[in-house]
Amino acid sequence: QLQASGGGLVQAGDSLRLSCVASGRSFEINRLGLGWFRQAPGKEREFVAAINRRSGITDLADSVKVRFAISRDNTRSTVYLQMNSLKPEDTAIYFCAATTRAIYSGLYYRVSDYDYWGQGTLVTVSS
Repeated sequence: QLQASGGGLVQAGDSLRLSCVASGRSFEINRLGLGWFRQAPGKEREFVAAINRRSGITDLADSVKVRFAISRDNTRSTVYLQMNSLKPEDTAIYFCAATTRAIYSGLYYRVSDYDYWGQGTLVTVSS
């Protein structure tokens, strides 16, 4: 399973770091492609960031590319989303996700690419 944490209420311009721990015998963390998505009220879930199996390759949505960063620590079975210069439009529930179908260098952008989802952590950015 995936357990996300780190959300909260912050002001515009602040930073947050989200964490997501993968646990369970079926999870071999270094075989998983990992990602973060978010869902704002009344909107569809959207891609935020992805990282490949061994951390060498990442990608982020254009809306967050210069402000957010994704990283992973396979020794801790954890994926992170560092969010800087937060804006009110970043307000959403943030979900971590894992795919067991990942090839070594692959990045995955669609909700349907992922097999497992965390429960979500709420990020609220006030203006």
